[in-house]
Amino acid sequence: MTNHIPSPSWLDDALEFCIVKTRHNLATLTDFPERTEGGQWIQIAPEQHGWWVGGHWVGLLWLAYAASGDPALSAAAHTWAGRLLPQLNDQSDHDLGFLFELGFVLGYRLTGDESLKPSALQAASILSRRFNPRGQFIQAWGSLDASPELRGRTIMDTMMNLDLLFWAAKETGNSYYAEIAAAHARTTLIHHLRADGSTSHVCDFDPETGAFIKQGTHQGLSATSCWSRGQAWGVYGFADCYRATGDPIFLNASRRLMVYLWPRLPADLVPFWDYDSPLIPNDVRDSSAASVLAAGLLSLAAVENDPNLASIWQNRAISILEALWKTYTSLKSGEACLLLHGTRSKPHNLMDHGLIYGDYYFVEALMRLSKPKLSL
Repeated sequence: MTNHIPSPSWLDDALEFCIVKTRHNLATLTDFPERTEGGQWIQIAPEQHGWWVGGHWVGLLWLAYAASGDPALSAAAHTWAGRLLPQLNDQSDHDLGFLFELGFVLGYRLTGDESLKPSALQAASILSRRFNPRGQFIQAWGSLDASPELRGRTIMDTMMNLDLLFWAAKETGNSYYAEIAAAHARTTLIHHLRADGSTSHVCDFDPETGAFIKQGTHQGLSATSCWSRGQAWGVYGFADCYRATGDPIFLNASRRLMVYLWPRLPADLVPFWDYDSPLIPNDVRDSSAASVLAAGLLSLAAVENDPNLASIWQNRAISILEALWKTYTSLKSGEACLLLHGTRSKPHNLMDHGLIYGDYYFVEALMRLSKPKLSL
């Protein structure tokens, strides 16, 4: 567990900036934001109902409500959460966790509103159908009758979707949800983690036999490289798994990922998009990887059983957040996003944006520092 560390002097200013900017975005957005171009949000087409990132915008509204106490922000979060509900009819990927944990479970935790629970439980039920018992993994993409390539694919991002299943197990008393979440995490630990503590973004399995085929990537440099946001997903996701299960293999996994990445961060602690880029130090950063990492480190610090390590994790998170606040926010530029210089996917030529998930995890981490007893 973390020792008490005084709140940094800039924390209140950073949170206030985030709340003001979120209110502005709330007044101007008509659809879910995804990334910025030319300083303005690119909004997701209405028929996509938030795509995979809609929960991050709703979650940001819930956090702004928790920070400010303004009931108008709670009401807005409810309204935008309702716009995610058609996703319960689309059973073609794993992102129900991102959508319904942040859009509904977070709101329930912060407000106690029981009406938010049924949709989140339905999402967990749908997500559980993606579990492949032969390979002990949750299928990332594609329908359940998709091509073998899609039916056998796992990605690091799914580590962030497991918490919805752990929550559903507690709420329903159905241990199956927790069992498959832990099983997927163990499979990820075995096949995505390398001996040096780096991770691959993608792993492919034979969906019929469950046999492991190969590591790969979708948004990283190569099958053998370490994509920085994926590594951050892992730090956060394995810490969540340890909190939910108490199994030390997950705590150790989160620590191992940190041991790998920390010496590879540049001086300002905001990672390049891939730790193995041959263009470093002249390559693009990913501020979203930094914000995910900061939030994940605070989550890790909260469950760490070594007090010295807990303090290290918390201090490192604070250092990352301070770097983001001082150098990577739109405070001076006036862009619509909170954080500048995010890289959605360099292989797809999508880089140097604001990203809604980068913004969400930045505010989540600030809130973990500001209100450590809040249920996030």
